[in-house]
Amino acid sequence: MSEDGWVALFSHAGKYDPLKAGSIDGTDTVAHDKGVIRAMCSRYKPHVLAKTDPNRTLFVGRLNPKTTEDTLLQIFSKYGKIKKCRLVRDVVTGFSRRYAFIEFYDDRSYEVAFHDANKMMIDSSEILVEHEHERKLKGWIPRRLGGGIGGKKESGQLRFGGRDRPFRKPM
Repeated sequence: MSEDGWVALFSHAGKYDPLKAGSIDGTDTVAHDKGVIRAMCSRYKPHVLAKTDPNRTLFVGRLNPKTTEDTLLQIFSKYGKIKKCRLVRDVVTGFSRRYAFIEFYDDRSYEVAFHDANKMMIDSSEILVEHEHERKLKGWIPRRLGGGIGGKKESGQLRFGGRDRPFRKPM
């Protein structure tokens, strides 16, 4: 399914809907877990200091804590010229938060990296590569506030509509 197709499934009129993102088929009318309730009640504002182009910026998640910006630059530069690579770190400890944002100079490199780098192994961790949603999808709420898409069953906060867990049609 195309990005626009599954984004439409967990959004309503172009706005992120945590209830739909928490539903296996997008038809739930009642929240099934506390994460969805937390997302529905939160008032999140997108990062105003972000200077990258959201249409050419990839979110890279599930990184190994030992992965560095240099490693990401080396691996993702094979897809095209990188304009900016930012490994997100904890403000207090300086340790990696295990995700990064990579901006490319051109759309083709961005698309090739999006399609080819997902589930790639970097430093013994299978990574997740997604489009940046924070500035592209109105009302976006990050995973830490109960929102997001995708996810793993083991985390106890499962979301549908992402690359790992696509929506299923109702039976």
